[in-house]
Amino acid sequence: MTERTNTARQILLPTAAALVWGLAFVVQDICADAIDPFTFNAARFSVAAVALLAVCLLLRLKKPAQAPTATEQKQYRKQLLLGGLCCGTALAAASAFQQAGFSAGTDAGKAGFITALYVVLVPVAGLLFGRRPTAQIWLAVALAVVALYLLCVKQGLRLAPGDLLVLACALCFTVQILLIDHFSLLVAGVELSCVQFFTAAILSALLMLFFGTTPLTVLPRYTWPILYMGVISGALGYTLQILAQRGSNPTVVCILLSLESVFSALGGWLFLGQRLSGRETLGCVIMFAAVLLAQVHVPVKLKKG
Repeated sequence: MTERTNTARQILLPTAAALVWGLAFVVQDICADAIDPFTFNAARFSVAAVALLAVCLLLRLKKPAQAPTATEQKQYRKQLLLGGLCCGTALAAASAFQQAGFSAGTDAGKAGFITALYVVLVPVAGLLFGRRPTAQIWLAVALAVVALYLLCVKQGLRLAPGDLLVLACALCFTVQILLIDHFSLLVAGVELSCVQFFTAAILSALLMLFFGTTPLTVLPRYTWPILYMGVISGALGYTLQILAQRGSNPTVVCILLSLESVFSALGGWLFLGQRLSGRETLGCVIMFAAVLLAQVHVPVKLKKG
């Protein structure tokens, strides 16, 4: 893969993921009043897992140029299972904490800002593994946080019990991003995403059994929204994330992923008639500035004439 192709992959794939995730807020708004969070998560994760399983089976029909040995196959399956279990557990935990935060009274705007703090938490966590982001990346992170604040927070930010639950959600998403950064180099991205969603679906179904309040007979009325959340936002979006993170800088990728806040605001304006305020428009502009700063090379020293 050439450097130009690799750079395009690191930009286009997470931006596409952010787009489908941002528009997913429109779809979730349709289902929020009718389906409890745990039943909704179990349904969409199950759809995503089945969709990706079909893709994996199709890809397996293509024989590899060089067949792996039995030992290599065993090691690969071990890494795939471990990676899928770890990433899926982090994803299910993040979703559960986020929904619990809503139930505890955190409003959507504040929850959106706190969740997107993974933009800051990823480079901070990367320091634990010896990664040193450049000053340019840190500035891009700071701009992204300001943009997210302008886009999402509608009132003073104070940490209530529900806010702490959503902060735990942001921590779980940080762990998921770092886990994908590790395992995406060891196994196929589509297969990792498939096992991740089967894990998240099973864990969400268990939570549904204990805390779900929506009869399953309600789900067929919301077939199309659930299919979008499962196939497009879930299977496609998270697979794009995994493919984008393969060998990439996770800090840069997560800044691009945080564009979902911009796309959700635009989606609300286009499909739900929710107009962007001057504050939100400024947030969009700052977010795009952060993305450009993260991607454009700025020379540290100028050559002497």
